[in-house]
Amino acid sequence: MDIVGHVRCFVAVAEERHFGRAAIRLGMAQPPLSQRIQRLEKELGLRLFERTSRSVTLTRGGALLLDDARALLARTDTFLAGAARIRDGRSGLLRAALPSGIASDLVTAILTGLREHQPGLEVELHELSTTEQLARMASHELDAGLIHHPCDTTGVDLGPVLRRELGVLLPPASPLAARAEVPLSALTGHDLILFPRAHAPALYDELLTTCARGGYTPGTIRHGQGDSFVRGLIHSLNAIAFTPPEQGHPANGSEPGIVWRPLTGAPLAWRFSTAWPKDRDSGAVTAFADAALSVLRNSSGVSTDQPPRPLHLRPASEYWL
Repeated sequence: MDIVGHVRCFVAVAEERHFGRAAIRLGMAQPPLSQRIQRLEKELGLRLFERTSRSVTLTRGGALLLDDARALLARTDTFLAGAARIRDGRSGLLRAALPSGIASDLVTAILTGLREHQPGLEVELHELSTTEQLARMASHELDAGLIHHPCDTTGVDLGPVLRRELGVLLPPASPLAARAEVPLSALTGHDLILFPRAHAPALYDELLTTCARGGYTPGTIRHGQGDSFVRGLIHSLNAIAFTPPEQGHPANGSEPGIVWRPLTGAPLAWRFSTAWPKDRDSGAVTAFADAALSVLRNSSGVSTDQPPRPLHLRPASEYWL
């Protein structure tokens, strides 16, 4: 029995004191309305109306129930309106994630864009690696995120894939700092600082494969992600790191003497996109994807991945050879 629908009919008849006018108000014919009232009375074991050929009046029991019936309908309407806002992304909770290394101004811009377009949406933002994001999406603990490619995209839907070219951070004493751009082969002799492989295994392997093809095989790979930690290693260990241009600029916190240079031929790039669990998109997820895409597309050095490279992985390998 549709109790809410039947109660709505009861309130309409009680307020109109006429079955015909109540039927018009509800947008239904009078006979089905009368049948609904009879079924409700039977369900409650209580007569709600006294009916004559000329009038309809509430019984004492009906009068006592009317305020409760109105309150039930008000709560129902509030519930349905809240569900619609959550569905459309206008309120509710969005659990989203960004990878480490995203510039602070981009994080701020994404959150600002969400607040402007979805002011009622509460955002629970996490800093998570691609591997962690995909695992949480699979376990329904994350609604959306920004992931690096290549990776295993089974079970997720993706936004457009974007590309940001990488350059190299050089130690103060490196003679390569005098060059306008640096070929990968010239980096021989420098250790390499990379994010931990577990954070994005396929991307990690792809970067090393590209370096090897370009003539650079680091003698030692050191792992680190925090900006200050990475720059400390560059200073003390004759190591290098790959970063986008804005993260290598002195205005963004470079240590004195550390130099950023583009790589000859732009062989390395971050490839990334928004992602969310397949068939679980919502207004809130769309709002996050749109905000992130708008901010990232307007960032320096970011372009659409053209021509698009495959996103899936080889069966026998985690990266493309």
